[in-house]
Amino acid sequence: MDMEPMRETLRWYGPDDPVSLDNVKQAGATEVVSALHHIYDGSAWSDAEIAAQKALVDASGLAWRIVESVPVHNEIKIAGPGRARYIGWYKDSIRALARQGIKTLCYNFMPVVDWTRTDLRYLMPSTGYALRFDAVDFAAYDLFVLKRPRVTQDYSAAQIAAAEARLKHLTEDDIARIERILIAGLPASERKFDRASFLDALLEYEGMSGDDLRANLAHFLHEIVPVAEDVGIKLCIHPDDPPFSLYGLPRVVSTAADIRSIFAAPDSMTNGLTFCTGSFGVRADNDLVAMVREFGPRIHFVHLRNVTREPDGSFHEADHLGGSTNMPAVVIALMREQQRRKAEGRADWHLPMRPDHGHLLADDIGKTRINPGYSLIGRLKGLAELRGVMHGVAAMNAKQNQES
Repeated sequence: MDMEPMRETLRWYGPDDPVSLDNVKQAGATEVVSALHHIYDGSAWSDAEIAAQKALVDASGLAWRIVESVPVHNEIKIAGPGRARYIGWYKDSIRALARQGIKTLCYNFMPVVDWTRTDLRYLMPSTGYALRFDAVDFAAYDLFVLKRPRVTQDYSAAQIAAAEARLKHLTEDDIARIERILIAGLPASERKFDRASFLDALLEYEGMSGDDLRANLAHFLHEIVPVAEDVGIKLCIHPDDPPFSLYGLPRVVSTAADIRSIFAAPDSMTNGLTFCTGSFGVRADNDLVAMVREFGPRIHFVHLRNVTREPDGSFHEADHLGGSTNMPAVVIALMREQQRRKAEGRADWHLPMRPDHGHLLADDIGKTRINPGYSLIGRLKGLAELRGVMHGVAAMNAKQNQES
């Protein structure tokens, strides 16, 4: 049986996205991945709101089949007194999405902060700009600017010394920029903070262990998975980004062991994974090809991006075919999973992928309205590179089949 390329999608932030639906079509994608980014307070999404955005996509000739994401309210993550109400609204959103034909739901369970970087314009040798997480800048901010309670217990003596040395070279403008990037909120994020409110948000997790957060995630899944099963929606959790603790907070979607735990609670094909090569790839102990082979049957969505790991725990977004991950090997493993599913007769054999993040390149560099990581040209370049890998693999496989 031949191997086939994955479905090509591009993230679209809705009508206010500076990257238009025409731009998505020009990139060669056939689907958008989107959400109602103006509704981030945990309330239910209505049929009318979803239908209005879907009509825009349909009119463009593209399709909207994947939502990324329906925010999981903080009350659910901390098991607060409003948890049942917010889970009820989440169930309502699942049902409303299904009624509009959107059948894949990507979500995350990261406490307080979503994907985190310290630099949104890291100059690359190409003269383009990448997203970067500088572990020393982060520690300097956490230890000596934010000064959260008991912060020193989360760092080694060597890390504290390096952070203190770095602080001496950071200007007030540098610190303000790093703080703005870390806590002020990124496009489409659910919460935005100043320093005082951020410290208050961290206190809500005081004393919470990884096991506690896993239990809260398991409770959430036991509530929503039956609803998703009933209406035919596939749930796919996104891994932590980065996949390690920040601000002393637990993170529970970072390793293969974490995914096994999630898949067991509950054990349902509906309870699946968004396989993000960038998030998992930050950890050298994550074997991405092995993870595709193990978790493949429950991978419902794929994010393809690459990172270059640095010795001190820092990392930056690399070219999609560069960096620390052997991207062609991962793509081949995913295409083999499609082949296996198709032979099995699964209706959902054809995996959707999107090129995640991208460098700021060419004319996009001078634009004033850019969603960090989601400019057009960098993602178009990444999609073209990944498309080349997929079609090359498919052609070689077809030739081998003909010769055998």
